Amino acid sequence: MTTTDRTLVLLRHAKSDWSGSLPDVERPLAERGQAQAPLAGRWLATDVGPLDLAIVSPAQRARETWELVSAELVPAPPVRFEDRVYAASADRLLEIVREVPDDVHTVLLVGHNPGMEELASLLAGEDVIMRTAGIAVLGVAGPWSELDAASAELRAAGRAEGRDLS
Repeated sequence: MTTTDRTLVLLRHAKSDWSGSLPDVERPLAERGQAQAPLAGRWLATDVGPLDLAIVSPAQRARETWELVSAELVPAPPVRFEDRVYAASADRLLEIVREVPDDVHTVLLVGHNPGMEELASLLAGEDVIMRTAGIAVLGVAGPWSELDAASAELRAAGRAEGRDLS
């Protein structure tokens, strides 16, 4: 392992459908989102490697994003649907990540803005933009429980769509 022995991957859900009158938590992916999510999954499989755990918002669009992403991962990691991820602030998301057991080395968190973007920016100590299907890969040294502001190394950020991750 390098100077960072853990990896946190943040994935904002893919583009959702705003055309209906469903409650926010029940909104599905739009056609564009259905195309974005598998691209994100392929990028994760190629550029991040095996994941130990996925923590996913219970919102329909996040669950659908995970379903399409995980279909590209071999093997797909265990998944935990976590109610607290839905509409969570950066502080709430950080709390969730700090609870991850130390024997888990690579975690994927699938959630929503503005919390995901705020968490990525907080941990990296710099502004990180997370559009729909946006990915931020952060290297973490030390236990999850000690994760804090500006304590992670931003390894990549962007979208797999068009391969604009750097």
